[in-house]
Amino acid sequence: MSFCVLFSKILLLQRAMEELEQETINRDEEKVKYLGEKLPPLQITGLQMEELQKLCRQLHAKIDIVDEERYDFEAKVNKNNRDIHELKLKVQDLGGKFKKPALRKVRVSADEMMRALLGSKHKGSMDLRANLKSVKKEDIKQEKVMSAEVGDWRKNVEAMSGMEGRKKMFDAAGGGQ
Repeated sequence: MSFCVLFSKILLLQRAMEELEQETINRDEEKVKYLGEKLPPLQITGLQMEELQKLCRQLHAKIDIVDEERYDFEAKVNKNNRDIHELKLKVQDLGGKFKKPALRKVRVSADEMMRALLGSKHKGSMDLRANLKSVKKEDIKQEKVMSAEVGDWRKNVEAMSGMEGRKKMFDAAGGGQ
């Protein structure tokens, strides 16, 4: 049975190929025929300058007519494409009417969220507080002492201004030994 199905598919494909080839041949013949009717061969040899100018004007007039027709056809095609698009949207709107369910809030912990996202890859608990930096009371005391030493910055600036301040900075750096 499978051989018969395969054989029939092959025959259908061969038939389709033959029809496609015949269709391209017919289209080429119609094109040659149409161009023969619309565009007769030009007889330029032996014509005077005035006759050549007249022929050029006629050709330009024909080109203008063809361009107008082409523009009209393009406008019709664009209008039809817009209409088709609008109708498709209407069909989707009519066929796709449904109510969206009301969503309810769900409280999920970080561990449950990671398990849901990663599945079995998620190992251990996600303790966010474990990753925080620990601060000791001694560190806080040292920061208070340092801030007290710095004091008011305006006093430091006034004390270090002028030549006396530069001398103090030089002496503090160890240059005045």
